Amino acid sequence: MSAALPHDPSQLLTDTVALARAAAVDEAALDVGSAAAGEAVGEHLESGPEGDCASTHFFAATHAGYRGWRWAVTLACAGAGEPVTVSEVVLLPGPDALVAPSWVPWQERVRPGDLGVGDLLPTTPNDHRLVPGYVESDDPAVEEVAAEVGLGRRRVLSHAGRLEAVQRWQEGRHGPSAAMAKAAPGPCGTCGFFLPLAGSLRGSFGVCGNAYSPADGSVVAVEFGCGAHSDVAAEPGSPVQVAALVYDDGVDLAADLEQIGS
Repeated sequence: MSAALPHDPSQLLTDTVALARAAAVDEAALDVGSAAAGEAVGEHLESGPEGDCASTHFFAATHAGYRGWRWAVTLACAGAGEPVTVSEVVLLPGPDALVAPSWVPWQERVRPGDLGVGDLLPTTPNDHRLVPGYVESDDPAVEEVAAEVGLGRRRVLSHAGRLEAVQRWQEGRHGPSAAMAKAAPGPCGTCGFFLPLAGSLRGSFGVCGNAYSPADGSVVAVEFGCGAHSDVAAEPGSPVQVAALVYDDGVDLAADLEQIGS
């Protein structure tokens, strides 16, 4: 597809809207058919230079599903006396176009709680949360267990990985800032159901062993707490609600009070 070129190439590239529109209609026909292609290319929006002898025209895309998109038709010529040709026709999103979100690799999309039954979540070889098992740990408890068993894990939690876990648990729903912890009668650190963790985290975290606690089986901070604390005692008193006593022996108390007052 081409058009005759006058003496001013730049002027032709600006004025050849009809040529650009025809190219966009031909491209749209491949998707929506020849009958609907004309309506799929809307009004001419703008044009801009692409160097000395090239220009791109933009037309509104009006077919369903492409709100805010534009047909971009690039025209070019080799110089004076040469025809103008269509270099490229593409659909491009405009400033307010509806587009898909930016691609995020799967390993960055996964969030805690996403893993389901049968799902596999491999760690990367350079995961900063892990270090090779043969590297001496800065956790004495880990070294003690490894020496007793005589076997080591291929990778163990690194110092950075441990710090991330501490921050996550401390700020989580079983940390000291949780609403339940603020209303609890006492902290987990003083509860008989509290099972301290081994190693360097022993003084800060443990596992709840109370079946009636909302944190049962979960890691809790020593400052966390709930209403199922082992030291909670039942208040003495009758378990039966006693209604206010009412005396009704048929005596007209109002009349008696009037007589006393007089």
